[in-house]
Amino acid sequence: MLGQFWLKCNSKSLKLSMRSSLGGFRILVICLFLVCSIRTVTAEDTISMGQSIRDGETVVSAGESFELGFFSPGTSNSRYLGIWYKKISPGTVAWVANRDSPLSDLSGVLSINLQGDLVLLNSTNYTIWSSNSSKTAQNPVAVLLDSGNLVLKDKNDDDSTDNFLWQSFDYPSHTLLPGMKLGINFVTGLNRFLSSWKSLDDPSKGDYTFGIDPDGYPQAYLRKGSDILFRSGSWNGLHWTGASTLKPNSVYTYEFVLNENEVYYKFEILNNSVPSRMVLSPSGQLQRFTWIDRAGRWAPYSATMSDQCDNYDLCGAYASCNINNPPGVCGCLDGFSPKSPGDWNIFDWSDGCVPRTPLNCSETGDGFLKVSAVKLPDTSHSKADKNISLLECDKLCLDNCSCTAYANLDVRDGGSGCLLWYGNLIDIRDYSDSDSGQDLYVKMAASELDIIRKRGQFSKKHVVIIVTSVIAAMGVLAIGCIAYMLRKELKNQGRTENTHQFLDQSNKDSRESEMELPMFDLTTIANATNNFSNNNKLGEGGFGPVYKGKLIEGQEIAVKRLSTTSGQGMVEFRNEVLLIAKLQHRNLVKILGCCNHQNDRMLVYEYMPNKSLDNFIFDEKRRKLLDWGKRINIIEGIARGLLYLHQDSRLRIIHRDLKASNVLLDHEMNPKISDFGMARTFWGDQTAANTSKIAGTYGYMSPEYAVDGLFSVKSDVFSFGVLVLEIVSGKRNRGFQNPQHNHNLLGHAWKLWIEGRPLELIDESLDEACPSPEILRCIHVGLLCVQQAPEDRPIMASVVLMLGGERSLPQPKQPGFFTERNLPESLESSTSKHKFSSNNEITFSLLEAR
Repeated sequence: MLGQFWLKCNSKSLKLSMRSSLGGFRILVICLFLVCSIRTVTAEDTISMGQSIRDGETVVSAGESFELGFFSPGTSNSRYLGIWYKKISPGTVAWVANRDSPLSDLSGVLSINLQGDLVLLNSTNYTIWSSNSSKTAQNPVAVLLDSGNLVLKDKNDDDSTDNFLWQSFDYPSHTLLPGMKLGINFVTGLNRFLSSWKSLDDPSKGDYTFGIDPDGYPQAYLRKGSDILFRSGSWNGLHWTGASTLKPNSVYTYEFVLNENEVYYKFEILNNSVPSRMVLSPSGQLQRFTWIDRAGRWAPYSATMSDQCDNYDLCGAYASCNINNPPGVCGCLDGFSPKSPGDWNIFDWSDGCVPRTPLNCSETGDGFLKVSAVKLPDTSHSKADKNISLLECDKLCLDNCSCTAYANLDVRDGGSGCLLWYGNLIDIRDYSDSDSGQDLYVKMAASELDIIRKRGQFSKKHVVIIVTSVIAAMGVLAIGCIAYMLRKELKNQGRTENTHQFLDQSNKDSRESEMELPMFDLTTIANATNNFSNNNKLGEGGFGPVYKGKLIEGQEIAVKRLSTTSGQGMVEFRNEVLLIAKLQHRNLVKILGCCNHQNDRMLVYEYMPNKSLDNFIFDEKRRKLLDWGKRINIIEGIARGLLYLHQDSRLRIIHRDLKASNVLLDHEMNPKISDFGMARTFWGDQTAANTSKIAGTYGYMSPEYAVDGLFSVKSDVFSFGVLVLEIVSGKRNRGFQNPQHNHNLLGHAWKLWIEGRPLELIDESLDEACPSPEILRCIHVGLLCVQQAPEDRPIMASVVLMLGGERSLPQPKQPGFFTERNLPESLESSTSKHKFSSNNEITFSLLEAR
């Protein structure tokens, strides 16, 4: 801007010099004076009466931490007056003045008017934004403080908050800076809350807000419109009861203040050289960020919504949410039962729970059950008294028929004060440790309390019985070990030579009867496949070659024939037959029968005309046939198929090799999960196991499985997350390349996510008109599924709800394998050994790591 101004002055002086060298010299001097005066204004942190800044000029805080000026967000051409970080490039915007009144050109001017208000004028001198201060000063000045706070005060006053006529900290946009209050002034009615931008290109007020609600005992809410998405819980003296991660740390300190004049929360950073902020994103995610200078990026170090249980009132009244109790994370409190059992069984918990025994509301008829380590219920219908003890609190609640529970108001120094609830108890969650949660005393009928106590006594007796049983079992085990050693000795003496042959034959007969599948003879399959002709060959998989065939009655089939060089054997063959014969779901491939003739072992499946998913999403031409409607249908179908395997089938099954080539597509492009040779069955309450034989495909295996051989339903969830990101991007996770880094696809997606650019992950072949919120939600779900720690990943029941719902989702954590690779100069040459060479499209791909 200054350079342009100088060029204009210089050009003008040259023209005038032809008329009069003296006149040109005078104009040149004037131009130099104007340029110097503009530089003086833009270098200072103050705007005084009679001064102004125009588009292209800025005001910088004394310590050069923040800068005030005009900017255009993202790809927008509109101009806004804002404050951004000066030392962080590109400057991160922290506050916007005219967020709902953008300028359409570069004509904006900021100045102080005769009334002492800061005003923003457009090209017609119309005021599009004003500070509208209710106070006046004799000599008003606007100062940009090094905290990022733009203040209006009298020039002779110091920078004490009491002297401010107006401050930007009282009117946050989407960012909470250190020292900024989030809360309400009861005297003036001023409500300081965060409101999201509409998009990265539009800073106008979006759908989401985060602020403190003073109803009952104050707590903070994250809302979408008027709908509550998340509740912080009440302040217990140490932290919000619903923000277990808010603990003393090395980055920032925090405080909560509640008195007759105001209620607010704020934080301060411990090291001023490390910028930190809290941001409400356009998608409704509330995160804390710190700037990592060496990495040159903002890094999230905490998030408000971290898992499914942070969704407001997920479980309804008198129920609690426990993220560590899949598949149904909701459970009724002791003494309560589901109000709508049918809905409860299909994971619709919204009706909550009701008391098994109604309250008597008499002096001897009711009592209290202690529920430990929980996020306290919604306090919007509660009362607090900081001057009474917990014992007095007990009596107050017992004497009031409307009171349903009580707890300590402050947990410091053993606890003090009283918090009483009236009406239903909602939005409770269980924590695994008492440091995160708090004790809650729930009122219930005395008869119900007796049942609970007796059950507890029974449990103690039960423990004694269990211990006794374990000792007895150990005795039996010892006897078994002795028998085994004797048997081994007999074997060494040659007395059991034919035993195993006999057992193998009898087991073979029993397994064949257990298969419950039609047995095809070799001749029938040979005729159907034209004697296993190469013209009928569809591809080569880990099991062996796959052939297309047609039975006499006209039905098309796909035949997997076990190869003599296959990495799989009889165990995998029997495993797949026994498992898939018992499975019936629209998103699982249907097996028609098998053949076990001497050394020939084959599986006969329904034929999938569109082959496998990898033939589409990783092919430059074919992936254009997959519009977003087809892709989301495939994602949701795979999710439903996995949910059936993990939870709804007769057996709990871990697939262990879910990948794009093992998802087949029928004639309507509906997905069907295939290849169960590596699957494992769990029984009863078993949810995890380990193995010394790692089976699966690099790029899809979860970290705990690839490194330690630990697998669970969460291993399949990780593979599903990889698939989702591959379907959205059209890129393979393994072998992914980007000129700016050496991360795989997961790492690339994570970098885009934390930089606020997740939509850049979308496949370029997708139509620009496709619904970006739905795609963004899929990316979000995919990142949740590929988190490093298995306990952070959602279960498939939650994933299905996430994909089909509109609730705000928890913030994902860093994905597994988030380390940059040392790639060779030619990635293609290094990965070519994993590619297939076939004249026909491949239905079942090789297992790249067994």
